[in-house]
Amino acid sequence: MSRPRTFCEVTALDRALDVFWRSGYEGASISALTEAMGINRPSLYATYGNKEELFQRALARYIELKNEFFEEVLKEPTARDVVAKLLDGAAEILTDPEHPVGCLSVQGALACSADSEPVHLELAKIRANYEARLRERFAEECADGRLPPGTDPDVLARFVATISHGMSVQASGGATCEQLRDVAKMAMRAWPVPDAA
Repeated sequence: MSRPRTFCEVTALDRALDVFWRSGYEGASISALTEAMGINRPSLYATYGNKEELFQRALARYIELKNEFFEEVLKEPTARDVVAKLLDGAAEILTDPEHPVGCLSVQGALACSADSEPVHLELAKIRANYEARLRERFAEECADGRLPPGTDPDVLARFVATISHGMSVQASGGATCEQLRDVAKMAMRAWPVPDAA
């Protein structure tokens, strides 16, 4: 008979998530992961698979935790309200002292080598999905005339995603919540408005 596991898989996974979040995929060594998780290498491999599989599970956990905020944001009455709440909330979330600064989907992709291409592609897919959800929302408002004629939903979604991802990089470099909120306010000044009559 195999010996029963003596650790909580969810707790250990959360600790692995923390390491990946702080260090990125490639910066997180197996030694750092096992130390943080409080398990040995054989237990890691037996329970979670290899490092890439562990990262995929940690990433799924991260998305599960963050999707709730994004879904709430999308319920705002206008696309402008969606973006204002998204960026203001991002400033707070990205600098929350309760977890590593920045965004895992951005931090985890930094300095990915060719050996980590599957991870890089997975993170890019996650970022693209969020951008697509924004684009759909903007396209709805373009279609019903709530955004000015000529507004391109693709460009607008890419603009918002670029600001959001840039805020993550700034947070990882030490930017404060208030500094990021100033960036969010500046970004909102570029929001398309109807031409004056």
